[in-house]
Amino acid sequence: MLSLMRDHHKLLAFEIVDQLAVTVYEHSRDFPRSEQFGLTSQMRRTAVSVPSNIVEGCARNSLADYIRFLDIAYGSARELEYQVSLAHRLGILSDESFAVLRSKAEETSKVLNGLIRSLRNQKPKTKNLLPPVSRLSPKLHCKSDSDDLGKTAVHR
Repeated sequence: MLSLMRDHHKLLAFEIVDQLAVTVYEHSRDFPRSEQFGLTSQMRRTAVSVPSNIVEGCARNSLADYIRFLDIAYGSARELEYQVSLAHRLGILSDESFAVLRSKAEETSKVLNGLIRSLRNQKPKTKNLLPPVSRLSPKLHCKSDSDDLGKTAVHR
């Protein structure tokens, strides 16, 4: 079976979401102690969920699974946008931190949405990997071309 696993380190979207997770940790460091197990914890878990789902999706062998995990990452990015807004409205997040986190979260959502759309529009190249086996020849025929299913404009 041809492996379709992708290297998440080569994915621009991963770099963006990884930086978002780091930024959330940095900006939530000074949240009130009373929010340690509330919004602080929730925002951090959500921020880590986005890149984690990309990594897991990249490790899957099918395009459908890859897209499914990207969809989950996208949902988490949108969830984080709400949590950032809530923290700001509650006065937990400063105007400056809010602007930084909102911008990064929105960028993340846009990049993931673009990647998902791009992948959904690709025609799978995995169909007919093996040519029909001739009835006259018992040999199996293998195709040796590598598959570039995960390559999109957001890959480096």
